[in-house]
Amino acid sequence: MRRLRRGAAAALATAVLGAVGAVLPVTAAHAADPAELVYLADPVHNTLVAYDLSSDSVVSTVPVGTRPSALAVSPDGSQAWVANLFGRSVSVVDTATNTVAVTLAPGRTPSAVAFSPDGAHAYVAENSSGQPPTIDVYDTATLTVTAHIPVAGGVDKFAPTPDGATLYAAVSGGITVIDTATNTITADIPTADHRAISGLEISPDGSKVYAANLNAGTLSVFDTTAKALTATIPVAHLVGSLALSPDGAYAYVTTRESGTVAVVDIATAAVVASIPIAGTATSMLADPAGNYLYVASGLGSMAVVDTSTNTVVRNTPMGAFAQAMAFGPAKPKPIVTTVTPGHGPTAGGTTVTLTGSHLTGTTAVTFDGVPASNVTVVDSSTVTATVPPHAAGTVEVTLTAKGRTVPAGQYTYEVPAPAITALAPDHGPLAGGTTVTLTGSNFTGATAVNFGATPATSFTVDSDTQITATAPAAGTVGTVDVTVTTPAGTSAAAHYGYVYAFGGFQAPVDNPPAVNQINAGRSVPIKFSLGSDHGLGILTAGQPAVQQTDCTTGAAVGTPVPAETAGGSTLQYDPASGTYTYVWKTAKAWAGTCRALTLGLNDGTTHTALFHLG
Repeated sequence: MRRLRRGAAAALATAVLGAVGAVLPVTAAHAADPAELVYLADPVHNTLVAYDLSSDSVVSTVPVGTRPSALAVSPDGSQAWVANLFGRSVSVVDTATNTVAVTLAPGRTPSAVAFSPDGAHAYVAENSSGQPPTIDVYDTATLTVTAHIPVAGGVDKFAPTPDGATLYAAVSGGITVIDTATNTITADIPTADHRAISGLEISPDGSKVYAANLNAGTLSVFDTTAKALTATIPVAHLVGSLALSPDGAYAYVTTRESGTVAVVDIATAAVVASIPIAGTATSMLADPAGNYLYVASGLGSMAVVDTSTNTVVRNTPMGAFAQAMAFGPAKPKPIVTTVTPGHGPTAGGTTVTLTGSHLTGTTAVTFDGVPASNVTVVDSSTVTATVPPHAAGTVEVTLTAKGRTVPAGQYTYEVPAPAITALAPDHGPLAGGTTVTLTGSNFTGATAVNFGATPATSFTVDSDTQITATAPAAGTVGTVDVTVTTPAGTSAAAHYGYVYAFGGFQAPVDNPPAVNQINAGRSVPIKFSLGSDHGLGILTAGQPAVQQTDCTTGAAVGTPVPAETAGGSTLQYDPASGTYTYVWKTAKAWAGTCRALTLGLNDGTTHTALFHLG
């Protein structure tokens, strides 16, 4: 069924039906979830009231005709048709805006209204003195009457079958069976009460029709296949509204003299419970989800009944009097399919993206009940939020949109992975054994400390921010990555350098701060040990190097130059003493100056001796 375009529909109705189009200033439509918005036909105030069951509040009041007594909402939820008994009109309300889009004015007194399941037709019972009662069949696309079905008496209620092939009408105490394909009556079945039927409902599978007989106080059961009454169930002295549980197992019937709702077990054909209601019930609806009954009373209030316990869980003052009720258009509930990422640190602060559908209107996201911050609706399928802090573990995530809270999945809070900020010292000999202090964070629970691929010889977690480890031996000089591993992960690497075990310069050369006194032009043996034989390729290019220095301040003068060897000799190694020797040849021209000789090794270290040449 297509939604009415207000201007075009009003013009069509005026031209074809003599109707009056109306656009009324009311509040905006409420975006509700299934069974949360209900429409009430209020004959006291001549209005159609949109009532939000989730907030127990009126969200819109639409003026309609005089004495609205019947109501139906189209299958697609786009329209509500209100039969105004004394106003001799039908108000067609656009549920998107909760305004009267068109007023149909056939000049008779409408007493009942219903839609075909496909929404293509609307059925309006017309009764007026001096004219035979009829059921007018409307084409909802053109708002024209396509058929008049004569009936034997005034129609109080309609019940179309789920497939739309048959329409049942409560006509002066009987059930009239109508073939909707031909708009003809195929049967008239009298019930136990020949005066009035106050409620008419069809079972979910379409196999049974139930009629509440007002004055007889009974519930008639009509078999749609046999087209005959199969049972009459005593309920009370006087009965009123009728509703069925979604599974068809129970019928709920209001009783007028005692102010209760009788619960009828269909299988046993017996009243199994009686629910007290404040005031006389005027109309009743059963929640499509099967959880609640909504019972409007003549006190202008509504009782909400929990059908699992058959108890009233709350009474809400509506300020409206419901002669008829119908659920508003069902809005799709929000659905969350993923939360990305699904884990993060216990400190919170991670921005997560919730993906799903119908997320417009999201107002809150919680993690184990703790609200997230910066909740942002990107579009109808995407919401972002900042995760709050929480203890480690997996928690439930929820999302609230349009007053409804739905599960959104799970999120795992993790202790952050460890981080290293400093090593002291940051280098040591190839032989290992150096005690290294690691400073950082989240070290508690550390299970490993590695120097490259080699585990530390030993380590101790001193605190969450400090570890003391013993460096293992290494096969070659150079830098390796040091990492810490905890159950939360492995840290980014810090760098530790493996160097030769340089034992200092040996005699005849003294180590700084001493300044060696030698004669210019003399050859000086530069001896040192690296702990073992590492071959003769231990020097970096251009080493050793000589730099002139200021004899008073020690400041460099000029640029360094490669050292010269005596007689073209090269670096030598003596296995017996474990000593390397480089014979440095000084220049006679250096007399009266100071020099610094620097030894650069391929482990990245440099070692300097100071000289004054006389």
